[in-house]
Amino acid sequence: MSDPHAPATQHPAPRPTQRPHVAAVVEDWWCTVAGAFLRRRGWVPRVLTYTGYGTPRDVRVLARVLLVPPSRGRGPLSPVRAAERRPLRSYLTLPAPREPVRVAVGGAVVDVATDRAGYVDVEVPLPADAPLGPGRHDATLTALRTGAAADAAVVVVGDDATFGVVSDIDDTAMVTAVPRPFVAAWNTFVTRASARQPVTGMPELYRRLAAEHPDAPFVYLSNGAWNTAGTLARFLDRHGFPPGPLLLTDWGPTQTGWFRSGPQHKGDSLDRLMVAFPRVRWLLVGDAGQLDEDVYVRASARWPERVAAIAVRQVDGARPRAAHDRPAPGAPLVRGADGRELGDRLADVLDRRHQRSGTNPDS
Repeated sequence: MSDPHAPATQHPAPRPTQRPHVAAVVEDWWCTVAGAFLRRRGWVPRVLTYTGYGTPRDVRVLARVLLVPPSRGRGPLSPVRAAERRPLRSYLTLPAPREPVRVAVGGAVVDVATDRAGYVDVEVPLPADAPLGPGRHDATLTALRTGAAADAAVVVVGDDATFGVVSDIDDTAMVTAVPRPFVAAWNTFVTRASARQPVTGMPELYRRLAAEHPDAPFVYLSNGAWNTAGTLARFLDRHGFPPGPLLLTDWGPTQTGWFRSGPQHKGDSLDRLMVAFPRVRWLLVGDAGQLDEDVYVRASARWPERVAAIAVRQVDGARPRAAHDRPAPGAPLVRGADGRELGDRLADVLDRRHQRSGTNPDS
């Protein structure tokens, strides 16, 4: 991650060099007008926190500040507490852009401002004489104008960790049926977390990997919106998936278009993980319903020897791609219909790779 002696870094940091897309202009105008109206009616900022990650010297803290009615203005907003509502309700929110927030974690205190969509995404260097130990820690975020505060979990990965898992969610961990748009939309916006089903064998595969690699971080990387974080976290916990940060995206307009690029979001997130944890070799797990294979293969080309293997779940309804359309993998790649098949094929691949390297994955 960043230099531990550098100031906290808010992301996204770069300022756009071109005129903002009309959709972003309209969204910003709406947030400004609606926000001013609701604040006059007593609505106040509240902090909604997500799980971040980091090293003993540097952590990434994630949260969002929303405007809520005064009756809900006390205490933190929990994404998990709202998970049993219809998912569509989680999209009916109004962000608090440019809201000043104080972040305190592990002896470090930094002041930042939310971005145009109300998000806090900040890397906080920790005091050199007070590193954090591996495991879960809390960062406290305070909306400075009102004093509303909330704790955001941060998973610290120890320097001894050398293996990790990055997993997609939709149709990899959870049955969503992305190749069938109407079914996917119903599952995304209507179906409650308690009614969602895991992909056969995936919880067992991940629990086995966690048992074999006790120090391994698990990161759930998806193109799903941050609005669904509570539903997804509740689902993963209910079905016994190893805990870990969710890296989602904002579905709103960007400075360059109507929607964010899913492959770019995943590729950029993988690059940040590679930089943050230079000793970790990653197992990348996704499905054939989107472009996970392409994203993962390209990541393995950018980061030689940092991808232990790529596992792709075959999805009913996904269009097969011609062999010449697929990038050549730079890491072992296996395919299977579910977690059981992937687990069987991964066991052989990972064992052979470790034997060739002559190292123990946890050494």
